[in-house]
Amino acid sequence: MKNKLANQINRLRYVLLGGSLAVAVSLLSVQLQAKGGNPDNPEVRVKVDNEPIAREGQAIMSFAPVVKQISPSVVKVYVTVKGKPVDMGNNPMLERFFGPQAGRGNLPQNMPDRQGTGSGVIVTEDGYILTNNHVVEGADEVKIMLSASNKEYDARVVGTDPKSDIAVLKIAASNLPAITLGNSDRLEVGDLVLAIGNPFNLGQTVTMGMVSATGRGNMGLDYEDFIQTDAAINPGNSGGALVDATGRLIGINTAIMSGSGGNQGIGFAVPMNLARNVMENLVEHGRVIRGFLGVNIQNVNQDLANAFKLDAPKGALVAGVTQDSPADKTGINDGDVIIEFNGNEIRDSQHLKNVVGQTAPGRDVKVTVIRDGKNKVLSATLKEIPGEELASATSVSPDSKERLVGVGVTDIDPDVRRQLELPTNIEGVLVTEVTPGTPAAKAGLRKGDVILEIDRKKVASTKDAIEQSDSVEGDQILLQIWSQGANRFLVVDEARQG
Repeated sequence: MKNKLANQINRLRYVLLGGSLAVAVSLLSVQLQAKGGNPDNPEVRVKVDNEPIAREGQAIMSFAPVVKQISPSVVKVYVTVKGKPVDMGNNPMLERFFGPQAGRGNLPQNMPDRQGTGSGVIVTEDGYILTNNHVVEGADEVKIMLSASNKEYDARVVGTDPKSDIAVLKIAASNLPAITLGNSDRLEVGDLVLAIGNPFNLGQTVTMGMVSATGRGNMGLDYEDFIQTDAAINPGNSGGALVDATGRLIGINTAIMSGSGGNQGIGFAVPMNLARNVMENLVEHGRVIRGFLGVNIQNVNQDLANAFKLDAPKGALVAGVTQDSPADKTGINDGDVIIEFNGNEIRDSQHLKNVVGQTAPGRDVKVTVIRDGKNKVLSATLKEIPGEELASATSVSPDSKERLVGVGVTDIDPDVRRQLELPTNIEGVLVTEVTPGTPAAKAGLRKGDVILEIDRKKVASTKDAIEQSDSVEGDQILLQIWSQGANRFLVVDEARQG
C-alpha cells in the first residue's frame, strides 16, 4: 500500500504540457489506418546535422540570429473534440434532477465542444510536423497555425505512438521552413538549449537554459530517455522545439515536474533520435515496429554488482529469458548482465529497452554480457515485439465518420496466439480495447474477443478490417466474433453513441 501511494504521488508531480484535452477516445478506424501509413509520401525527407556542437570559444551574447532562424519552424496546434451525447448510466438518483429518462442512461444533452492548444515543429518542407501524442489524442479536428504568416491549415494525424508520446501531423503545403535535426546522443550536461513553443496560448515564446541531465525516465511511458532542462517550459509548450545553441532540433518538449502546474526549472523533452525513429516508422509503416530480444531485466545496484562480480553498478541484469525468444536462442542466461548492445554501451535497464526497441526486427546484433565476472560476446537476430498494438493514425477532418468508436485492435501473430492460447482455426483481429459506454461496448464486444467478420466479410488482418468497416453503409455494423470459446454475432449501432 505504501509503494502504491508513493507511485501515485510521483505520477501527480509530472505535468504534460499540452494545455489540451483529457479525452480518452480510441477509434477503430484510427488505429487500423496506421497499418498503411501514408501511401502518397512514404518517406520523411528531413535535414540532419550530426556534427557535435562547439564547446570552446567566445561566449554567446545573443541568440537573436538563432531564434530568427528557427522560429518559423515552430507552429501552434489547435485541437477540437466535438461534443458527444452524455451517458450517465443506470442511476435512479439522476431522475430527481433530469427527469425519468436520465436515470436509464438516456440523458439527451450533449457535451460542448472541447478545445485545446499545443505546439509542433515543422520537420520537412512538404508538411510533416512533430508534436506530442497527448496534444492530439482523441481529437476530431486538428489545425495548424504558422508562426510567420498566421496562416491556418487543416492537419491530418499521420500517426501517434502513446508509448513514447510522439505524434506526426501532415498539412498540405510546400516550401515550408523545415528545421534541421541534430543528434541528441551527442548532447552533454551543461550544453545550452532554447525551448520554443506557445505556453498558455500567449503566442510563440523563447526561453533559455541548459541540459540538466540526460536519460531520465520513470514518467509512466514505455519508452523513455528524456532530456532534462531548466529552460522555462509551461503548459502549451507540449510538442514544441528544444534546440541547441546552433538551432538544431534536439528534443520535443513534453512534460514538467511541478507541484503547481507551472515551470519550476525541471522540464523534459523526448530526445530527437528517439522521436525521429518513431516518426519514420509511423510515416513509412503506419506503426512503430520495435525490436524484441526477450529478456526480463532490472537495474544493477551496488549489492547486485558485488554479487555478480562487476566492477561498478552498470548494465541491465537479466532476471529471466522468454522461451524461444532471440535471447533464448542466442544463449543469454538468467544472471547475465548486458553491458553492450549493437555497439551501444548500456547504462541501465531502461536504456537497453530503448535501444532494442529502436533496432529493426530481423537485424543481427552483437550483445556483450558479463557472466561469472567475464565478458562474453553473443550474436542475436531480433524479432518484432510480440503483441505490439498498432499506433493510431487517421485522416482527421470535420466531415470524417468514426467507425466502431472506442475499439482498439491488433493483428494476431504466433506469439499472441500462443500467449492467449487461441485455437489455430481462429483468424481475425484481436480486440485490445473497448471504451465503456460506447456502442461497441453496449453491443457486448469485450477486450480479448477476436473479430472474425465485418458485414459478413472475413477479416484476416487490420488492413482488411479498416477496408471493411469503412465500406459498411448506415449506422449498424454486423460483427462475427470469437469470444470465450465460441462464435457469435453482434450488431453495433453507432446511431446510439453515448
